[in-house]
Amino acid sequence: MTFLARLNRPWIHFILLGILLFYLQGVFFPAPKPVVGPLNESRIEGLMQQWFASTGRLPTAEQKARIIAAELDRDMLFQRALELDLHLYDSVIYQRLLRNMRFLGLGEGKTDQEMYDMALEMRLHLGDEVVKRRMIQVMEQLLLAANPPRTPTEAELEAEFAERKTELRRPPRYSIEHIYFNREREDEVESVIASIHEQNLDVAAARKLSSPFLPGYRFRHQTPDQLARHFGASFVKNLQALEPAAGAWSGPVRSTYGLHYVWVEAFVPDRDATLEEVRMQLQRDLESRAKTEALRNSIDKLRERYEVRT
Repeated sequence: MTFLARLNRPWIHFILLGILLFYLQGVFFPAPKPVVGPLNESRIEGLMQQWFASTGRLPTAEQKARIIAAELDRDMLFQRALELDLHLYDSVIYQRLLRNMRFLGLGEGKTDQEMYDMALEMRLHLGDEVVKRRMIQVMEQLLLAANPPRTPTEAELEAEFAERKTELRRPPRYSIEHIYFNREREDEVESVIASIHEQNLDVAAARKLSSPFLPGYRFRHQTPDQLARHFGASFVKNLQALEPAAGAWSGPVRSTYGLHYVWVEAFVPDRDATLEEVRMQLQRDLESRAKTEALRNSIDKLRERYEVRT
């Protein structure tokens, strides 16, 4: 009997027809996609309150839409993580559910495994925000493992450096010591300064004429921002206005606290950074950007599996 003759059997025709019908059903009548969303009004209101608490203002319509879209993406990642049973293999979730069971007083006389199984039966993992965040985090790691971000090239580093040259400029550096006059002693400033110069006092000797100043008296290699943390922004502004020279006294300079007579030990003006100085910073920024892009692309692709309702 030839091969073609063997195929000429009704039961074979029946099987082939069934396979064809099954395939056509999948093509023309696909299974409905899992549904994500929409968010209920209470969740949306909670998101708006969080935004207001962090920014002090209400979101615009566009910002509100982005907030809701991001929350729906979180729900989608959580749902996908549940479909993959990721909660069954994570030690952080395991410990979290045990803690919840003990908090609820449901663990007495039970082993950890029995409490864990009971927590799963009670579906505690579905309503715990810590568990949800952990599952989303693991899901994101899986997506990045499947679609790893690009490693920045040297050309990209150089282009980023050129684009951010102004931002990366190195600030000036001050090495200073000071004599402090609190507000009760401000009328003594001129006479004390005169004594310093008449007696040719060095900084250590002149410091004995200072009022107590809790942050200290000597500050080395400080940027304007660092000085502002100790003296206030007005001090830095007033000091810079005097264009102080290294190896000379400057002032008196007013700050938030009073007056200061400042000895400028050294001054390094601002300058452009070199690529090597900021290479690690640029590398981290580009890698973070690539990671964000890779994750966004993976989430966009995952979204095709679901019907997301806004």
